[in-house]
Amino acid sequence: MPQLSEDYKQLIELANEARRRAYVPYSHYAVGSALRTKTGRVFTGVNIENAAYPQTMCAERVAIFKAISEGEREIEVISVVTETGGSPCGGCRQVLAEFGLDTIVLIADAKGKLIQKTTVAELLPGAFTSEKLSR
Repeated sequence: MPQLSEDYKQLIELANEARRRAYVPYSHYAVGSALRTKTGRVFTGVNIENAAYPQTMCAERVAIFKAISEGEREIEVISVVTETGGSPCGGCRQVLAEFGLDTIVLIADAKGKLIQKTTVAELLPGAFTSEKLSR
């Protein structure tokens, strides 16, 4: 893996710190996320489980929705941290695609080790985007 810039390291650390606040009483699979928008603002998120399992929300989407609700629309980079470096689910990939296929995705484990540096486009080839909608 290539060397990480200090700002990427910081995003991974923020995601790992956020991960400690995850609400995961059922799966015990804590996920933390931190993203930086193109304006430089940082937002974090954690996964939040629910006894009605489909109502669970992923950490990536929490961070994205926080950014969008604060007026941001362009995500530059997002970090995702799990115990073993798990990748974003398909739903999170699709939500990320809505805000930029060129968004950098950093996937790391709980020790802060970068497992993969990629883009949304690489994680979601053939993404369904607004250009596919008829107008």
